[in-house]
Amino acid sequence: MNSDNFYAGVRPAIDAGTSVSRVGGSAQIKAMKKVAGTLRLDLASFRELESFAQFGSDLDEATQAKLNRGRRTVEVLKQPLHKPLAVEKQVVILYALTHGFLDAVALEDILPFQDQLFDFFESNHADLFATIRESGQLPDTDKMDAAIKDFAQSFQGSAN
Repeated sequence: MNSDNFYAGVRPAIDAGTSVSRVGGSAQIKAMKKVAGTLRLDLASFRELESFAQFGSDLDEATQAKLNRGRRTVEVLKQPLHKPLAVEKQVVILYALTHGFLDAVALEDILPFQDQLFDFFESNHADLFATIRESGQLPDTDKMDAAIKDFAQSFQGSAN
């Protein structure tokens, strides 16, 4: 456990660079494996890059993009105490994250975006949630992309 992560609201407060699981991906549904495949390594890379970036201010665009994606990853992984997230919701938000749909969302709007995205899916795309929940498979990516784009276009963040 990483106490800095814990006090920042990241739960479980793991250190992706040192955490080890005996079960690992064997316990994950196929949809989760697809969307979170490189998440652990990406998070470890972000933590390392973040500590390095503290010493320099002139960062190239690629480095800034990695830092921005990493910050959004941390926000997505934050979980309120005693409020577990259904696997279909985890898959959808991680899909949105890993496919760049959160890149343009302000950091302070990530959690509202997530909550409203779930409501949108429940109201308009319950079939996609059902596919994940019942089959364990990732729905058609064109349908996922279209649904998330549809929501993202209507999302009003705090800056709007």
